[in-house]
Amino acid sequence: MAKRNNLTPAEWEIMEVVWALGTEATVREVLERAYPKGEKAYTTVQTVMNTLAKKKLLRRKKTGMVNFYRPTCSKDDMARAEMTTMVSRIFGGSIPALANSLLSLDDFSLDQIEEIKKLLDEKARELREGDP
Repeated sequence: MAKRNNLTPAEWEIMEVVWALGTEATVREVLERAYPKGEKAYTTVQTVMNTLAKKKLLRRKKTGMVNFYRPTCSKDDMARAEMTTMVSRIFGGSIPALANSLLSLDDFSLDQIEEIKKLLDEKARELREGDP
């Protein structure tokens, strides 16, 4: 995936809805799903979606008077890109430093720690078997 600008909180909100809607979405559909109580104006959502199109995270196609937007990357791909940037910027690229910081939060249950251990064991097995 090409390097992209990190998303602002408003851009994440919009992208979450576009991903949830599936193949394509209009500004009106996103507005109604993300802000059902009118928390944001139509023009605000439209501006954010056009910014996302300029960042090449949404592809815009006009049919008649309506713009249809479709995501150009998956949520998982975007999350990976954002995590890579964050780990690089905050932890100097060190995954163990990130893990240490997370574990120091003291918000973990024993079940969550067991789940993390299981994920780490699975990843280690994949790496040993040469199947990244």
